[in-house]
Amino acid sequence: MSNGKPHLKRSMSDTITMASRYFPCILLTGARQVGKSTLLHSIMPEGMRYVTLDDFSTAAAARRDPVGFLEGLGTPLFIDEIQYAPDLLRAIKLKVDANRRNGMYWITGSQRFHLMKGVTESLAGRIGILELYPLSNRESCGLGEHAAYLDPAHPAESLAGGPVCGVDELFRRIWRGGYPEMVVHDDVPADIFFRSYVTSYIERDVADLTQVADKAAFFMLMKAAALRTGEQLSYANIANDTGISPNTAKRWLSILETSGIITMLEPYFTNSTKRLVKSPKMHFMDTGLCAWLAGIRSPEELRTSQLAGHIVESWVYGQLLRGYANAGRTVNMSYFRDKAGHEVDILIEENGKIYPLEIKLSSTPMPADLANAAHIPTGRKKLAPGMVLCNVREPVPLGLGDMALPLSAL
Repeated sequence: MSNGKPHLKRSMSDTITMASRYFPCILLTGARQVGKSTLLHSIMPEGMRYVTLDDFSTAAAARRDPVGFLEGLGTPLFIDEIQYAPDLLRAIKLKVDANRRNGMYWITGSQRFHLMKGVTESLAGRIGILELYPLSNRESCGLGEHAAYLDPAHPAESLAGGPVCGVDELFRRIWRGGYPEMVVHDDVPADIFFRSYVTSYIERDVADLTQVADKAAFFMLMKAAALRTGEQLSYANIANDTGISPNTAKRWLSILETSGIITMLEPYFTNSTKRLVKSPKMHFMDTGLCAWLAGIRSPEELRTSQLAGHIVESWVYGQLLRGYANAGRTVNMSYFRDKAGHEVDILIEENGKIYPLEIKLSSTPMPADLANAAHIPTGRKKLAPGMVLCNVREPVPLGLGDMALPLSAL
């Protein structure tokens, strides 16, 4: 391997092992090529068998006789890409109900929304569901041994030991993204990797999810979405950029979300806040893919691009999601914007408190960076001290409990 990193420890390893002690089945979902199979292979218990439904003949056998297919393989069993034989879920339910033991089945799938319907219908109460994202910043830097997430109540402590770096290295990480192939082999040309990735994605995953007659237009939609990452979602604007109808844009963006390419950050609201915006922010889950689709061909170009702020914001949100997911935690995140234009990039809500978080490219944070937090209608919750993630090298107090933190430590 070119950079001495033949295998990178995934932070979710311990979470999966723990969950397998409490559930008969574990489902690991995630986008294409985020490393689901590699992760589970690396922690498979002794005696567990493996079968992949990515093989056409194996998938056909599983669809033809799901119960017999399982009987022939026994347990514990790791089934890869179960979306190619979804009837197996009902057969797994029969097996679990007949002889329930924890850790019987490990399952992966790339189309989480379609899978969720089958899971909720067949395996409710029998399955632990986890989602794997592209490599986190810490995993990419070889620090994935223990899951680390931003604790808003103790931000400096939770980010201690993170891979703090200078601005040039930070933009290199953001531009390369977190797909394992792009991280482990850091000499793989981005253009070759992402062009191949998008082609495979459109030809296979998109075709499996829906009928898209115009694949070239779908590719143009992906490019238009990349140019608007970190912005409030407007179907009309993306439709205009792509030359399709707003309804088609909405349907195709839902495919990107279903397959883990983008995610939505919902706006903050309370029951009494009628003046707040209602559109979510759209974020690409991998900033390397986003930068490539946006035509940004180097870290230096990204740093000076007009999209730099939005792509960094998507990167930060993606790192937060990865940290919580890898640790097996859920947290309520949103963004704040009111009709007067006051905006806070991310709000984290925990234990009856609202923690405002601002993302800045500056290396000189100011207390005024969190001024818009004063406009947040908190309702019965309490506004807690805020955080500014920026290009500092160590935590910097900003007064009143607010803190500036190195965003490269996430």
